Amino acid sequence: MAYGMMRSVTQQTQNSRRIMLLDTASLYFRAYFGVPDSVKAPDGTPVNAVRGLLEFIDRLVRDRHPDDLVACMDADWRPQWRVDLIPSYKAHRVAQETETGPDEEEVPDTLSPQVPVIEKVLDALGIARVGVEGYEADDVIGTFTGRATGPVDIVTGDRDLFQLVDDKRQVRVLYPLKGVGSLQLTDEALLREKYGVDGPGYADLALLRGDPSDGLPGVPGIGEKTAAKLLAEFGDLAGIMAAVDDPKARLTPSQRKRLDESRPYLAVAPKVVKVADDVPLPVVDTALPRTPRDPAALEELAVHWGLGGSLKRLLVTLGS
Repeated sequence: MAYGMMRSVTQQTQNSRRIMLLDTASLYFRAYFGVPDSVKAPDGTPVNAVRGLLEFIDRLVRDRHPDDLVACMDADWRPQWRVDLIPSYKAHRVAQETETGPDEEEVPDTLSPQVPVIEKVLDALGIARVGVEGYEADDVIGTFTGRATGPVDIVTGDRDLFQLVDDKRQVRVLYPLKGVGSLQLTDEALLREKYGVDGPGYADLALLRGDPSDGLPGVPGIGEKTAAKLLAEFGDLAGIMAAVDDPKARLTPSQRKRLDESRPYLAVAPKVVKVADDVPLPVVDTALPRTPRDPAALEELAVHWGLGGSLKRLLVTLGS
């Protein structure tokens, strides 16, 4: 992992600069499926995810004008500490398990070879790329968000990060609806309209309803609408569980029974679902680069992988 020019994260947050945090894997997956695999390097290797991600970043920088930009990475897409708490966490995504190494996430055959290229291009450009062993990109994003003093734009296709939305701190999620040309600006008003909760409430909503895509079972019989109603009535998960113990609380017998039977899950789910805010971040320069950090390496990558107009347009945008 390349960290680039050194500057403390603490120094970076002692101002009101706008920082944009990219959920990088989420974006290059979208690029991979959104750009035809007929987009290839001179040697015939597909580079649709590489070029698509560069185009995403170009559009985001042009439209949103961040002062700082961080490509947040999954150093560990399925951290053991989360699996220890809920063994089913992302279990269905495991391609294979080995006795000597970590589980490997199943990804399309023609995407995996593009990920190292993406990393090399980001490093040559000088875009900060941060992943921390034992943590997911969500956790890196959560920690940068917690330390920021200025506005924060989180770009992700993962609704789990809605829990970080905070109008008072100017934290919002830019959720791609189609590419990045159409972004859902997710603030507290939108969360209340669509889900009936605020940012922190979204984490409680998510763990109550469950999420099959993450292997989270949720509480049987408690879907999204019921979870939202319970949170509106009792405030948060702690309030709901206090109501389970209160015979006068307005819960149906079925709800009370299912919540009571789910206590073991509900005792550990918050730590699994809520993004970490205490990741030991490296010292890294997050400033949006105006010129490439390593022009020679970038030129070599551009020629070898046929990055063409996608890279040229991004360089123009960064330099403007």
